[in-house]
Amino acid sequence: MRLYSLLLLACLAVLGSCGIPDGQFRIEGRFRNISQGEFYLFNYRNGTKDTLKIMDGRFSYEAELADTSVYVIMFPNFSELPVIAQSGCLVKIEGDVSHLKETVVKGTVENEQLTAFRIDTNELMPPEVKEKAGQYIEEHTTSASSIYLLRRYFIQNVAPDYARSLELCSLLLEAQPTNVELVQLKQQLERLESLRTDGQLPHFSAKDTKGKTVGDSLLNKKANVILAWATWDYESQSTIRQMKKIYNDHPHDLGVLTVCLNASESEGRNIFAHDSLKWPDVCDGMMWDSPLIATLGLAFVPDNIVSDADGKIIARSLKNSDLQAKVKELLE
Repeated sequence: MRLYSLLLLACLAVLGSCGIPDGQFRIEGRFRNISQGEFYLFNYRNGTKDTLKIMDGRFSYEAELADTSVYVIMFPNFSELPVIAQSGCLVKIEGDVSHLKETVVKGTVENEQLTAFRIDTNELMPPEVKEKAGQYIEEHTTSASSIYLLRRYFIQNVAPDYARSLELCSLLLEAQPTNVELVQLKQQLERLESLRTDGQLPHFSAKDTKGKTVGDSLLNKKANVILAWATWDYESQSTIRQMKKIYNDHPHDLGVLTVCLNASESEGRNIFAHDSLKWPDVCDGMMWDSPLIATLGLAFVPDNIVSDADGKIIARSLKNSDLQAKVKELLE
């Protein structure tokens, strides 16, 4: 398997190439067994979403880019394909819609390393993939792909491993001491370590999108939920709509506060108006730099905190189905 990875990297290095003007980044892709369609391209760091339109199985995307960034292509089945974007580089993507996990991303060393990792772990069980991801991170401490793997396999997980996440984040930060994303992530992880599920909801105060002051004092119902969401993340929007159904059945026993990670509050406000959502939503436009995000220890989108009437944290970072079950349990 190791020999296969090395041979794959060697082949991809020959095929891939840069050559795009500095300050620009370009993707060229081709998928077999599809003629027309659309995929979504997310940049979680900047909070942006674009649409990749496929015509005759091909698509392209170009953007201005100052620093290395991680894009994620979201497929209709909600699987995702990470793409490392670098200034002055062309990335080529080739795959088959019937075998999306085998999609090849080539054009830069980091993309080729990440492709080899995905293919090598394609048939492994989740615990084995997580172990391999940890090894990858330890071996590629200067790579943007390691930050992606840290979030994907250690934080955005059914059972987030905050201790191991903090250990790996610290390791990456030693190799990338000026990386603002890592500095912020470490702060969030340290906060999460101090806010265990048996801890208390921290005191906070913020302005919602209607200009009203909201805080932890409002979360004094039988069940209380804080949801981190964004208009560019459909899973978080689905969670909000499911929570709306429960809220409408228990308006006096369920407290909800949403925190939007968009750079602008206007899109979020439109969704709230369209769906007639009645709880407060906070959007300060600072995204991951938001003081409220740091205070609450929210580390990704979607994310959530569940607390009881006394402000005790009952659960964190639950999947949508588990979140609904936990809230209903508290309400009963």
